[in-house]
Amino acid sequence: MIFDEDKPKKPAGHEVGCDLSALSSDELQARIMLLQAEIERIEAERIRKETGKLAADNFFKPKV
Repeated sequence: MIFDEDKPKKPAGHEVGCDLSALSSDELQARIMLLQAEIERIEAERIRKETGKLAADNFFKPKV
């Protein structure tokens, strides 16, 4: 008897540099969408941090 736990599971994400030759066109498109969403998430965090740094720099800027 084979249980679901015994079946190999596909990785949920994408590993940079992994072999793509065994993936279908639909699987490649899904990975592209996954990576685009991750880029947007990272970009939003970068902007949030830059905004916070700019606010701190302005707050602590010496008054002349």
